Amino acid sequence: MVHHLQRNQLLWKKGLVQINGQELEDDQRSLNLFNGKKTRPILVYFLLISLIISCSFIFGPQLSFRPDSSYSSFIGDDSPIVNEIDVPLCSSVANGTICCDRSSIRSDICIMKGDVRTHSSSSSIYVYDENEQNREEFDGELQQEENIRPYTRKWESQTMSSVSELHLISKRVNPDVYRNHTCDIIHNVPAVFFSTAGYTGNVYHEFNDGILPLYITSQRFNKKVVFVIEEYHDWWYTKYADVLSELSDYAPIDFHGDKRTHCFPEAIVGLKIHDELTVDPSLMEGSETVKDFRQLLDRAYWPRISGLIKGGTISPALSSKPKLTIISRQGSRAILNENSLVKMAEEIGFEVEILKPAKTSELAKIYQSLNSSDVMIGVHGAAMTHFLFMRPGSVFIQVIPLGTEWAAETYYGEPAVRLGCKYVGYKILPKESSLYDEYDRNDPVLNDPDSIGKKGWEFTKKIYLDRQNVRLNLARFRKRLVRSYAYSMAKKNRRINHPSK
Repeated sequence: MVHHLQRNQLLWKKGLVQINGQELEDDQRSLNLFNGKKTRPILVYFLLISLIISCSFIFGPQLSFRPDSSYSSFIGDDSPIVNEIDVPLCSSVANGTICCDRSSIRSDICIMKGDVRTHSSSSSIYVYDENEQNREEFDGELQQEENIRPYTRKWESQTMSSVSELHLISKRVNPDVYRNHTCDIIHNVPAVFFSTAGYTGNVYHEFNDGILPLYITSQRFNKKVVFVIEEYHDWWYTKYADVLSELSDYAPIDFHGDKRTHCFPEAIVGLKIHDELTVDPSLMEGSETVKDFRQLLDRAYWPRISGLIKGGTISPALSSKPKLTIISRQGSRAILNENSLVKMAEEIGFEVEILKPAKTSELAKIYQSLNSSDVMIGVHGAAMTHFLFMRPGSVFIQVIPLGTEWAAETYYGEPAVRLGCKYVGYKILPKESSLYDEYDRNDPVLNDPDSIGKKGWEFTKKIYLDRQNVRLNLARFRKRLVRSYAYSMAKKNRRINHPSK
């Protein structure tokens, strides 16, 4: 029945109507409907269908629903006849209440509206519903209680155990009594609560699990929002202060370190996350993309970069040669013949810079190096996150060691394409891996990495991530560099000849 109704809706859109199993064009339908007695039953059917469709337009919003998975599979994922009205959970929250969306595998997010007050010593956030009637009867009545760990790796129980749990409490109160929980600081803008625990300290996770979700969650507030941070770290704030200043006009609050009661008209607890190192415009109120996020990085870092250039600490990019930056690794997954790679790149015509990011490296300086680069080369690892600092249209060459292909493409290759980079994934041959010297030529470690990966993450990490280095076949790799050079030179010439483009 559902399928039959949906099919009639599709026919209606096409200018067809189905009556007694027959599809009639508009003109033919009109002729038959008004020609003689034999068509009168058809006329009745047509009027009835018209009435049903008219009612659906009038009452549709009230009767709309979200199909469950069985309904979707029945209709078919690619069916053009389903017009699902996808209203986000918690899109409307009444004052004094809590709404939690736990539908995502990646993170939970809760929204509290009304009189929101922090109580850090008990890891609690209260929202009060003032009840003028029956004051004594309802004073202190608990309406709702939710618990949440505000970090974006919900599916990893061990990681989430390092994240402090927040208790969200809604109470009906007598307004004359509850004021004993007074506000020390009153904010007239919403708050976003999140944690910098988990994998914070790894640049990939800092961006993927924290900074990008923070952008996604807070962008709609146009900087009129306060960040309240669990597991607050001074070093993290120092590292990302430039970015935070583009997301909020206010200093962040250390939730557990600040014992004062902060009061807000609204609180968002937890962060939204879309995918690996990306922003899905279909899920953003303003249709922002990861390119908009990169423009925010540009605004965040340019004042600092400008100061460094004026102070002579760094030099502006003035060379007519395309610039190639190599992200150099120490220890595992290092390029063992890096010096030869540099020499070859310079012979091709590149200006080459070696960049060695460290935990203490100032991000503005890394941004300046990569923002001025035409090509970036690096071996798969967390430092590849810095492709976010490349200009759209630049070339990103990721060297992919044995056993890392899926992660390399998923975490960095595909997101780089969404940013607009020209992405090249260079999958090494077994002979280019240091593992070639350790294992028999027929060993699955060399010839069937997927079978090793099926044994579990610990095997992959131990063999392919912690013990593998790369010795590039320079003759093979040179082809990628030559094409990248030609592409970069063509871009430079276009900018010279058409500076407005």
